[in-house]
Amino acid sequence: MRDGLIELDAVLAIARRGSFRAAALELGLSTTGLSNAIGKLERQLGVRLFNRTTRSVSLTDAGRAFVAQVGPALRDIHEAMDAARSQQETVSGTLRINAFASAAREILAPLVLRFLERHPAVHVDLVTEGRLVDIVGEGFDLGVRSADLVPSDMIAVPLGPSRRHVVAASQGYFAAHGRPRVPPDLLAHACIRVRLPNGALFRWPFEKDGQSLQVDVGGRITLDEASLARTAALAAMGIGFFMEADVRADIAAGRLEAVLTDWMPALAPLCLYYPGRRHPSAAFKAFVGLAREGAKAAAWG
Repeated sequence: MRDGLIELDAVLAIARRGSFRAAALELGLSTTGLSNAIGKLERQLGVRLFNRTTRSVSLTDAGRAFVAQVGPALRDIHEAMDAARSQQETVSGTLRINAFASAAREILAPLVLRFLERHPAVHVDLVTEGRLVDIVGEGFDLGVRSADLVPSDMIAVPLGPSRRHVVAASQGYFAAHGRPRVPPDLLAHACIRVRLPNGALFRWPFEKDGQSLQVDVGGRITLDEASLARTAALAAMGIGFFMEADVRADIAAGRLEAVLTDWMPALAPLCLYYPGRRHPSAAFKAFVGLAREGAKAAAWG
């Protein structure tokens, strides 16, 4: 745990997230370790800070008063530490990054792994999830999203050119079932359905010559992860809807074939984004610098 302030950081994280498990993930601790830290602090103070049940956790009156006083002071302490840390020349420490899974796959090799190769003293904690998160409120240093989803109050660094979706299946599937010529033809095909993080089934979007439509495809298999959909498509289970970057190598090698390409409009490029920071660490500055360098050299995609 950073800065030797484990108990105080733990209290604020639990109060912010409303869950020991979520707070433990944010802080990089086990749930048991987090619970032990809170127990130690409560014994030192002689009061309970949280009401705990098997279903929920909430602040006690003493806990609310404690958080109200400690929160601002702890932020000042961390800012002072960040200010001191920003003066160091050694690129070290931990960077926490939040991204959609598809975005993480795109930046992993050209940015994250390249950065780690350059700076062996840095640890990167890359968290992927389908929902939009408040990266500041949830303890992340940086986020990666498509440009149209970056909050307006954040600093954004474009990571490369626009991207595209692609509809693709194996040549064996197309040889047996034919190829769709227009999006409604998909209704007569076996498609690999995708479930969104909110539980809804993804309707495949298309656009051409100003005409937009969505197709609620059918199929025998429903998945919630693009890498699984790729595996199903390679096994000739049906037609899939992918980010182009996820299947580019398969298409180039002939393992998959793209169709309906004239119905696939350009998407907003990926952006690395972060709040304005008064005292960025050496690792933070190096990572943002590498992202700008990579984008300028068109090393993405």
